[in-house]
Amino acid sequence: MTSVHLEHDWFSRQLPANIRLGEGCWLYSSYAFAHYASNSSSGLCVGQNTGLYHGTFFDLGPKAEVTIGDFCSLVGVIFATNGRVTIDDFTFIAHEVVIADSPWSLPGSNGGLSERSLTPSTIEIGRNVWIGAQANLIGNVRIGDGAIIGAGTLVTQDVPPFTLSAGNPMRLLRTLRGGHISSN
Repeated sequence: MTSVHLEHDWFSRQLPANIRLGEGCWLYSSYAFAHYASNSSSGLCVGQNTGLYHGTFFDLGPKAEVTIGDFCSLVGVIFATNGRVTIDDFTFIAHEVVIADSPWSLPGSNGGLSERSLTPSTIEIGRNVWIGAQANLIGNVRIGDGAIIGAGTLVTQDVPPFTLSAGNPMRLLRTLRGGHISSN
């Protein structure tokens, strides 16, 4: 992909050449890449009809790769990684959620996260996951399909599919079955 400028953008910077946006995607501004330093051939790959709304930032280190599926909504999500983040289809991530390799991440001098500031991790978010405002996903975690994570939750361990989790520290509260919430 050649660098392009978003027609509606107030920020006068072109998009990085190593990102791919699927058909029907919405990206609020190239400002989302102010601290982007990914050298990966596919630093960011977004599926079809996905919205990356105001306040979403990609503070990606040189080795970072982020893949986001189809029909997702991300509102003000902060990615701070030098590893790999995968978000599957139909996932909603609310305001001010942080997805990071480590709670100690520091900006690098090259405008993105330095390799020394992060231990690369893999964060996987399944299909049809809902993540509430100001949740933090730190380190190597896997969020199973259909999981719901409450607002303000600190996630440092895997979340099983179809569970409701909340708190700091995170607790698994309920199992979700057939559209109904049942106690564990």
